[in-house]
Amino acid sequence: MSILFPMKTIKFFPRFWINFFKCGITGWCLEVMFTSAESIIAGDMRLIGQTSLLMFPIYGMGALLGPIGRQVDLWIADGSQGAGTSLNLMDKMIRHGMLYMVLIFIAEYLAGMFLRDMGICPWDYTGRHLNVNGLIRLDFAPLWFLTGLLFEQITSLGKS
Repeated sequence: MSILFPMKTIKFFPRFWINFFKCGITGWCLEVMFTSAESIIAGDMRLIGQTSLLMFPIYGMGALLGPIGRQVDLWIADGSQGAGTSLNLMDKMIRHGMLYMVLIFIAEYLAGMFLRDMGICPWDYTGRHLNVNGLIRLDFAPLWFLTGLLFEQITSLGKS
């Protein structure tokens, strides 16, 4: 049994679900704040923000970012050292932020394609600056860079 399900894997699943909920809730809050700030630009001082229930699992998948970043660190360090021990903290932040940004763009695009095919995609960037097929906006790159680092941070809290 331990060959098929090593203890490290078994311990991962409960933590994954806790982190899934942390990222889902954080993503929802960020989206409501962001859309609320957009309302100022539109001249609506009521600061009404919005999101969709469909966004919760999409943001929740941010729980995978930290483990992916750690695996990349091991791969770069060739597994011979601890994850990133010889790496400068700023280099690690930039590398992780870029990686997470790209992964978030891929997830947003694929989720958007799937939801649009079902006729329930809650976003449409058609006509917006730097959009790709109405599914992603490249000008959101700095936001996804920072969001990925935030997700990494909140999912590493309380970790033993």
